[in-house]
Amino acid sequence: MTKQKWYDDLSTLVKKDNVKKDEPLKTYTFTHTGGEADVLVSPQSNREAGDVLSYCYENEVPVTILGNGSNMIVKDGGIRGVTLFLGKMDDISHSGNKITAQAGAKIIDTSRYALDQTLTGLEFACGIPGTVGGALYMNAGAYGGEVSDVLESAVVVTDKGELLAVRAEELDLGYRTSNIAEKNLLVLEATFALEPGEYDVIKEKMDDLTFKRESKQPLEYPSCGSVFKRPPGYFAGKLIQDSELQGVQIGGVQVSKKHAGFMVNVGGGTATDYVNLIKHVQETVKGKFGVDLETEVKIIGED
Repeated sequence: MTKQKWYDDLSTLVKKDNVKKDEPLKTYTFTHTGGEADVLVSPQSNREAGDVLSYCYENEVPVTILGNGSNMIVKDGGIRGVTLFLGKMDDISHSGNKITAQAGAKIIDTSRYALDQTLTGLEFACGIPGTVGGALYMNAGAYGGEVSDVLESAVVVTDKGELLAVRAEELDLGYRTSNIAEKNLLVLEATFALEPGEYDVIKEKMDDLTFKRESKQPLEYPSCGSVFKRPPGYFAGKLIQDSELQGVQIGGVQVSKKHAGFMVNVGGGTATDYVNLIKHVQETVKGKFGVDLETEVKIIGED
């Protein structure tokens, strides 16, 4: 089958405007880098996502999940097969003390929605630049909180297109990990169990966390967020800083001068620059301190 055939067939399953061929992915990633997707599909409902995955499974078409491209590097060769972009699945609702958000909703927006309902528990997420689906995939966290603290359940779809409702404990959420990739699942929506709070108290905490984030993180440049997981007994940023790597640059990508745990696109950077700089940092820290830095950012696509 050709990508034209995939494009034609998938245009019958979702709105034709939501199917694109040879789509540049640099317009979808936070790093502003990445090659083209053979076919990019943006479903707008759980059923559409399931139908797309069923089609790909039945026709042996490779599928890649893009989320909203925040904690991700797409290589310059792009992505073969079908890329599923969930940015149009962004509804957020609530019932009592529970908030349900579709996978494409930003976790920041979900946190702000909780504030509007005077519900507490999601304040930690007010500065995490990813989607709800990505937050579950990575068990995202910040400032002492993480998704596993408040997640009650999720709706997922298998690679065969089967919709499933799962409890939080079934996802094996750990430090920046889950079994979502291992089981070839795609998160479609999540339900968070929160507690009643006071608007002013919740807002004060979110404002404080937002200030800390903006004062410490290099938000003025495109980036993929925190590049490395925290190694046991260490802080990745401190190791990088002590290795005198802060400000080191390959091509248009630089180890941030503001926060060594970030790599920023200071102009004209490519995904290859990111990959090469990550490798250089890992090798240098390993040589100086004997510590292996494991990437938190997901690297996908073709060279």
